[in-house]
Amino acid sequence: MTDRDDDPSVADRADEPPATARSDGRSTADRPDDPLLCVRGLKKHYPITEGVLRREVGRVRAVDGISFDVYPGETFGIVGESGCGKSTAATTLLGLEAPTDGEVLFDGVDVSAASKTERKRFRRRAQMIFQDPTTSFDPRMSVGESVAEPLRIHGMRDRDRRRRIAQNLLERVGLSADDVDRYPHEFSGGQKQRIGLARALVLNPDLIVADEPVSALDVSIQAEILALMRRLQEEFDLAVVFISHNLGVVREVCDRVAVMYLGEIVEVGPTERLFADPQHPYTRALLSSIPTPDPRKRGRGIELTGDVPSPSDPPSGCRFHTRCPEIVQPDGYEFEQTGWRRVMDLRAKLNRGEVDRESALELAAAHSAATGGAAATGGTGGTDAGAASDGTRATEASTREARAAIRRAFDLPAALTDERADAVLSEALGLIVDGDSGGAAALLADEFSTPCERREPRPTGVADGWSAACHLLDGSRRAEGAEPVTGRED
Repeated sequence: MTDRDDDPSVADRADEPPATARSDGRSTADRPDDPLLCVRGLKKHYPITEGVLRREVGRVRAVDGISFDVYPGETFGIVGESGCGKSTAATTLLGLEAPTDGEVLFDGVDVSAASKTERKRFRRRAQMIFQDPTTSFDPRMSVGESVAEPLRIHGMRDRDRRRRIAQNLLERVGLSADDVDRYPHEFSGGQKQRIGLARALVLNPDLIVADEPVSALDVSIQAEILALMRRLQEEFDLAVVFISHNLGVVREVCDRVAVMYLGEIVEVGPTERLFADPQHPYTRALLSSIPTPDPRKRGRGIELTGDVPSPSDPPSGCRFHTRCPEIVQPDGYEFEQTGWRRVMDLRAKLNRGEVDRESALELAAAHSAATGGAAATGGTGGTDAGAASDGTRATEASTREARAAIRRAFDLPAALTDERADAVLSEALGLIVDGDSGGAAALLADEFSTPCERREPRPTGVADGWSAACHLLDGSRRAEGAEPVTGRED
């Protein structure tokens, strides 16, 4: 038996078959060479329905085909902005929500296809720490009852023993054994998160999924909880899936990290190497948002333009291409990257019908009023020209100003550095002003198509155990002999 089985706080696992002992004190199930948790192509879609018959008209692709491994004793981080699917991935891999597709293998057993007995055993060995400890507790139960409830559910009938185990764990997480009879509302946020840790540990699990465990806490309390989690991880030999949007926290506690965007993993690798040299543009944008105390380095963050896509209607190809500041330029053109990004923003607005002749003329009129009307008249003040000539000049000036107004609205330069590209853009702007927004959208789509919108990028190995899914890496920077890690299916 291991030391963990001798501990008085360990739940009774007498109904489980005994593990095979190894010379190093680990069971065969805990071999570090084999992953404890394997996630393969995991998907979680939520149907969108309408009408009395609730007919399905679409799906929200909250998690859309993620794959990764977690090894015994390691901390695996999942990061990304709010709404990218991190929390849904956590609840789905633990079976709190049924997956739409994919596999979750725990110790070699497919959890979704497991028998009732195997699934119950999995739930003893995999626990969760929730983001909001307040809502995760029943206010009518004492904290001792809440901590011990998993023991009762899994068959421990001895009430006195359950109480002793709860007291023992409360002390281990830095509280008093006397707190066992108090209620959740009597504790601070940090104390309640400690109680949540105790509850997660009560069944002596092998894996803990921590969903934003410190995001609701003050910075000083965050440090205490993180230090406590590290100590307990070493003491209980735990594997941890740590979910957060706080990149500083992730760098502090995680061995490896996966970056999620719109339901997919775009990069995965060793934490320190990934933070030092991020390969995916989205990872670079995330890391640039970390505040720095050096005033000389402030204001260098990468600003993402464009609109955040909806998971119910994700973009084709690379899902980040609608916001990517490094989007691949089309063949035959080469102009300044910022201008190229702005052209793509214009294309997106045109496709959604948000740019037309009326809006362009309104922008031109507003600018003309702000500049005293010189732009609207083209700077001419002649008195002898005929009415027809005046009308023609005014119309031409208005058309020029409307085109210029669209450029200003999208931060496009007065002229792109590539003359051929600028000629195409000018022609498209003219079509907009002439009332043919559809023709402008078609012209830009034909001339300025990018592989980022046509093809989904596949994971490219950067180094052993490190990969990123980006067309910028296709066929390049692959280390000799490097294998793509299981960040996504290959």
